[in-house]
Amino acid sequence: MAQTNVNIRMDEELKKQFDSFCGEVGMTMTTAFCVFAKTVVRRHKIPFEITDLDINGFTPAEAAEIEYRIADLAAGNGKEHDIIDV
Repeated sequence: MAQTNVNIRMDEELKKQFDSFCGEVGMTMTTAFCVFAKTVVRRHKIPFEITDLDINGFTPAEAAEIEYRIADLAAGNGKEHDIIDV
């Protein structure tokens, strides 16, 4: 099968980390990208979920709301409630 070159741009530090990971699992970056491309073509979809969740599992809007509420409580703008046993 004929080969072709594909050039991509990425952050230098990300490239170093990705190259290191690929080496740890016994493949090159080229092999990893080919595995990804073949999986996309075979499944007709990206083989993982793409979301706007941050590392803690919250959307940016949810994270901002939590930070706002924590700051509001720290400023003394909260109400204390008794624990209710159910």
